[in-house]
Amino acid sequence: MKYRRIKGTKDILPTESWKWQFIEKKISETLESSGYKEIRTPIFEVTQLFTRGIGEETDVVSKEMYTFLDKGSKSLTLRPELTAPVIRAYIENNLNQINPVNKLYYIGSLFRQERPQKGRLRQFNQFGLEIIGSPNPEADAEVIRIMYDLFSSLGITDMNIKINSIGSRESRKDYLQVLEKSLKPSFNNLCPTCQKRFYKNILRIFDCKNSECQKILDEYAPAIVDHLNEEDTEHFETVKKLLNFTNTPYTIEKKMVRGLDYYTRTTFEITSSLLGSQDAICGGGRYDHLVEDLDGSKTPAVGVACGMERLIMVLDELSVFKETKKSPLFCVTLGDKAIEKVFKLITDLKELGIPAEMDLMRRSIKAQMRQAGKNNAHWVAIIGENEIEKNILVLKNMVKKEQIEISLENAPAEIAKIISLK
Repeated sequence: MKYRRIKGTKDILPTESWKWQFIEKKISETLESSGYKEIRTPIFEVTQLFTRGIGEETDVVSKEMYTFLDKGSKSLTLRPELTAPVIRAYIENNLNQINPVNKLYYIGSLFRQERPQKGRLRQFNQFGLEIIGSPNPEADAEVIRIMYDLFSSLGITDMNIKINSIGSRESRKDYLQVLEKSLKPSFNNLCPTCQKRFYKNILRIFDCKNSECQKILDEYAPAIVDHLNEEDTEHFETVKKLLNFTNTPYTIEKKMVRGLDYYTRTTFEITSSLLGSQDAICGGGRYDHLVEDLDGSKTPAVGVACGMERLIMVLDELSVFKETKKSPLFCVTLGDKAIEKVFKLITDLKELGIPAEMDLMRRSIKAQMRQAGKNNAHWVAIIGENEIEKNILVLKNMVKKEQIEISLENAPAEIAKIISLK
């Protein structure tokens, strides 16, 4: 039997993994410079964390979760998103007692059983950030702006920030009645899924991808942003003011509610035409009740998540990646004594901060030199029986095609000095 990776998963090979390392380093440096601290949570949680936190009528919970029973018959789920696990960790570890406002970020794998397509896998990776504790609009604006700055620093100029407000739960009570009344005459023309949502969670109709349902929404559905109470309106206006003050470009997207039930007030996405029809790079918003819904104290919060695969696709389109890893010193050996000398040499060089490696197949000198070329090694150290007799090694510059002899006794220090000068 030939084993293959599971549909919707991907092997990240050495030819590509350095891109992930580059992105992860950039994310960590950017967020930590703004006061965010990394948090890591388990890849599976009790199922109720997601059904209660995300919402049972969302596509994520109703269609996409990987759920199973453990040996104790407890229902567990591979995490389909990371905000609920982060909030669980926040509550369980009493992070509110450490700081009134916690600024956290994460990078990790998620799992959703959906149809694989470009930039969308069943095991995928996200990074995200959460500000837990602040009810104020400047927290919303900070989350949006920091993502804009991060993407800009990576060379992405083709992006559109779409923002909306879906109001507080108080605003939505009245709005949902207006929405139901407006869509009731068109009920029979809605798709079966939206007919079900009409009675269970009517706001989820905005998530529908059916073109006929979208036409009905365009023609008959009132915009939730036009039905906010005074406090919610003031909050959204301040978010927009802060973005304007910092020349952060955005557009109002009145139908955007995001796909998770915990959102309140500000919602947003950043999109790029470089991704085609599935154009969202990241999305997020405010969720002022999730901590309380998961049995914590009443705590406002706002956050955002970004798909790593989709971000890498955009950066590939822009030819941003340039592999900058150091080419190691490659050591060519001939004979058992030479192997002993080189093994010690490599150990000493690494202690001096000089990357080095040796051939592990005991091949011919010609084959080892070919390998050095494949590795893009700028320098090659050659040690054979003749060199040992003379107590030297030959250091060859593969770019300039020059070589010199170095005493074996002082080789580590001499090589370090020569390579650092060149």
